[in-house]
Amino acid sequence: MDEHDMPETDTFYTPTTIHPWVADGIGRIRFGVSIFRQPPDWSEFVGIVQRIEELGFDSYLAYDHPIDWADCWTSLAALAMATSRIRLGTIVDCIYYRNPYLLARMAADVDRISGGQVVVGLGIGDKTEEFAQMGIPFPPVAERLRYMEETLQILVRLWRGDTFDYDGEFFTLRGAHLEAGPVQERMPLLLAGGGEKVTLRQVAQYADASNFGSHAWIGSAFTPTDFRRKYDLLAGYLEQCGRQPDDVVRSHFAMPIVLRRDRDALDAVLGAYPKETVKWWGPALFAGTPEEAIAYYRDLAAIGCQYFVANTLTGDWETIELLGTEVMPALQGA
Repeated sequence: MDEHDMPETDTFYTPTTIHPWVADGIGRIRFGVSIFRQPPDWSEFVGIVQRIEELGFDSYLAYDHPIDWADCWTSLAALAMATSRIRLGTIVDCIYYRNPYLLARMAADVDRISGGQVVVGLGIGDKTEEFAQMGIPFPPVAERLRYMEETLQILVRLWRGDTFDYDGEFFTLRGAHLEAGPVQERMPLLLAGGGEKVTLRQVAQYADASNFGSHAWIGSAFTPTDFRRKYDLLAGYLEQCGRQPDDVVRSHFAMPIVLRRDRDALDAVLGAYPKETVKWWGPALFAGTPEEAIAYYRDLAAIGCQYFVANTLTGDWETIELLGTEVMPALQGA
């Protein structure tokens, strides 16, 4: 059968093996770091990510907000030249900001530069003012989810090395093929959001990691009951796709996390931010001491979370140090 004639069945795009990055984390807790906003000073930025690597974090995951100081893929390309072990990825790439072919090209290039260290996190977008500044329409959620489906299908086939035609609602491709593809045999995909009817089904069908947290923008999992329900639904979707529960990393996103050794220092940090900003963070914010963070992450691990993305605020390097030197070591083997 010619590649142009390959059937596009429900399982045609579904991974048939567990990704090595996923398998490496079974039975242990891992941490990634994101920084908002990514520092505009490149030498500072590179130095911080090198320190994150030195501390033993599993990944640095870049925001994709072009209006906020730094482009994610430009940043990751620079970081790939300056690091050697740490995973580099997006948390998350907005599927509307780049054509799927261009996204496949950029991610494959960074994967090659890094020697196969990329994790591609994807989301449907949520920052309406950014869409407006970029002159991009902001469709309803249902349409954005259909756009995600087509994006995933195109990315999977391009990274797999197929040559193919594609006729969809949003994209039409003829003879699509990606030369000089990624180093990794399969690029690991992380999908953001906790949508129980579509997003978690898309995770099971296409992805290697599911990322959500306690905010309407990041999955609306506010209680342990919410997390357990979503994980049970994800397990059911995985079974339907012929996959196992541990084939997908269950990732948690704190937005943001602030650590200090005492409450006075925490209050001083939070007091520097506008009250409306702190209010908007709501339950997605974790602010505490290292001891409180250890208890916080242990509780999340007990309900099924395996991977923790610590979203830190630019300039708050103390939080990264405390996570790396006190919190992570205490959770090894938990």
